[in-house]
Amino acid sequence: MPNDHPHRIEILAFANAQLLDVTGPAQVFATANDLTPAGVPKPYAICIVSTDVEVVTSSGIVLRSTTLAEEGGGGTLIVSGGYGVNAACSDTALLDWVRRRAAIASRTASVCSGAFLLAEAGLLDGRRAVTHWGRCAEFAARFPAVRLDPDPIFVRDGQVWTSAGVTAGIDLALAMVEADKGRPLALAIARQLVVFLKRPGGQAQFSAALALQESDGNFEGLHGWIADHLDRDLSLGALADQAGMSLRSFSRRYRQSTGRTPADGVETIRFESARQLLEDGASVTRTSARCGFGSTETMRRVFLQRLGVGPNAYRSRFHG
Repeated sequence: MPNDHPHRIEILAFANAQLLDVTGPAQVFATANDLTPAGVPKPYAICIVSTDVEVVTSSGIVLRSTTLAEEGGGGTLIVSGGYGVNAACSDTALLDWVRRRAAIASRTASVCSGAFLLAEAGLLDGRRAVTHWGRCAEFAARFPAVRLDPDPIFVRDGQVWTSAGVTAGIDLALAMVEADKGRPLALAIARQLVVFLKRPGGQAQFSAALALQESDGNFEGLHGWIADHLDRDLSLGALADQAGMSLRSFSRRYRQSTGRTPADGVETIRFESARQLLEDGASVTRTSARCGFGSTETMRRVFLQRLGVGPNAYRSRFHG
């Protein structure tokens, strides 16, 4: 990114866009400007663009914007998401504008369900992408040519970036600042905004433990007991005894209720507990013992499988 003039950030909004999809990334780039020393050129020129001068977001808050530009280019185009994205996908003039701007932009991105707009414009075909976890099934059905990955906070495939739900747009913008200006500035922005120092792109956007909680509730008490006894015997037999069922009945009913095996349920609760301990500053060795992994190597394998990063890297990124 040139150092002598600001890099243009265009954030596309539309009627019923999600407010934080627009203002979250905008504030990251604005804070980069705020933290730039006096006398040094500001790194970013931020512009909210839309088909109308005033945009009513899904929260009812009205944003003032610049009408869609045709001149210039070469900066960053970020497409917001929200309840209005389906209507935006039906706007052929808007889709044509997105295609033209993406063709001259140095990078193109979406926040949350804004990925639907990029996909509708054909900009994600053959690429890896992510969107809000709650719309992944719909997205996969509508856009089979896109290699959807439902887990990450954000995905970068060449010069096209996509991010997960709502606040993940802040993570995406921080990653862009890091790519443009280096990690120290990105960390300084995160501290100023009081957000995570920087969630890695491989960080899961949806808690696996929350998925367990959304089962039919038959094993809610058992899950609480597991969380309180992670360093105990949590074999299939011990779990069946605690649930007051035979081994065969317990295994069958647990899978029917949660969609996973008892062993995976135990590992999920261990993993989520370990994440919290590491975020609170516990050592990897202590966390492994308290959560019943048996060894730090076992815990490392679980973290790599579920997050793509090991526990040491996770702790360094999350513990302030």
